[in-house]
Amino acid sequence: MLVAEILKGKGGAVFTLAPAATVAEACAELDTKRVGALIVCDGDRVAGVFSERDVVKAVAADGAAALGKPVSDYMTAEVVFAKPAETVAILMGRMTDRRIRHLPVMSESRLTGVISIGDVVKCQIAEATQEAESLRTYIAAG
Repeated sequence: MLVAEILKGKGGAVFTLAPAATVAEACAELDTKRVGALIVCDGDRVAGVFSERDVVKAVAADGAAALGKPVSDYMTAEVVFAKPAETVAILMGRMTDRRIRHLPVMSESRLTGVISIGDVVKCQIAEATQEAESLRTYIAAG
């Protein structure tokens, strides 16, 4: 399955925030939107990704004071992207190798969605289930 197909099913909603947003504001957004990461955008440019892991990193480094600091101080600035034509297998390898859980999807220099590890796992389970059902049908038909 391709990234573009996953985005068709889940939609292309992308939750963003500005680099100057505070960690507390980001935490509230993560909770409200019920997501594990937000894309940090400086205008039209993707500046980073701010995830639940970054919250932990911030609090571990600066305690409660981190909540008042900008997400740009803690975000992951080296963003790894996905492309619509890439396969789930490619994404799974990239996410595993880099130990990341969220990949912004770029199409022609435009942010078109976010793929999470949950999306990848859900896709893998659906494909395995379909394959098992096809095998059962084939065996039953004899």
